[in-house]
Amino acid sequence: MRVLVLLLITLAIAGCQTRTEHNSSANAPSSDGDPRPPQLVAAMEAVKPFFSPLPKPGPADWLASFNEPGQTFAEYLNSNPTVPTEERKTIYVLPLGKFTARQNEVIRITSQYLEAFYGLPVKSLPQQSISRPLGTKDSRLNAISKKEQVRTGYILDDVLRPMLPDDAAALIAFTNEDLFPDNSMNYVFGQASLENRVGVWSLYRLDDKDDVGTFLLRTIKIASHETGHMFSMHHCTAYNCAMSGSNHLDETDSHPIDACPECMAKVSWFSHITPAVRYQRLADVCRRNGLEKEAVEFEKKYAAVRDIN
Repeated sequence: MRVLVLLLITLAIAGCQTRTEHNSSANAPSSDGDPRPPQLVAAMEAVKPFFSPLPKPGPADWLASFNEPGQTFAEYLNSNPTVPTEERKTIYVLPLGKFTARQNEVIRITSQYLEAFYGLPVKSLPQQSISRPLGTKDSRLNAISKKEQVRTGYILDDVLRPMLPDDAAALIAFTNEDLFPDNSMNYVFGQASLENRVGVWSLYRLDDKDDVGTFLLRTIKIASHETGHMFSMHHCTAYNCAMSGSNHLDETDSHPIDACPECMAKVSWFSHITPAVRYQRLADVCRRNGLEKEAVEFEKKYAAVRDIN
């Protein structure tokens, strides 16, 4: 059995909602044929000093296992990406299963972070339980931990899809269950369907019992990363970025909670939120929730782009 740990995304594109026209001046392309709006190009240049290139992967890291080209902002614009629309612009968060008070608090803060990160409204749904017993197709005992795991496809198709709100850009479930996608893999942190606008992320392997700060940062990173996939953002290979692939928790811990210049521009473009407003909101969320180091970094980025209109 493979023991590869993937932040798995099901990129099933047939029949998905693709981008609408962006008419604001901040999103207008350059007059020289470059599809990138000049204001976002300027903001990208302004925040480059805050990001380092993605280092050469170690033997267990994501890029050692997957040869990926990455995705620039220009490539993203030319790909006709799936993005939020006026009719579908809300991110819904569903707590699925049983949680401790600390886990509920992490989900609450992560929801606030997603709202600032993507510039979209986030609504929390009432907590829901997973019906048991599950069939043999939908659950198993992990061969290593001997703990029950739940199949991601069951949650995506049988739980989330039937309850997807009409105005949802995405419906994201947080669960405390350990997850697996199929019998070829040991476990996954999460899985999502671009076509169906649903995803599930597990807290099971993220919770460091002795360090709530690490637990919160891991949850923020995985939630923002996987939600980016639901808006057609590929793995980042140019910078150490929230959208960089992760094959294990040490690699996840090494990534920042913010999007690099290329990925930041994608988010600002499809959300119609200027980089300055985005950084200001992220700094506020971090400061209100005890992430002081991250708040200072966002404030520095805000200062770098605040005069770019």
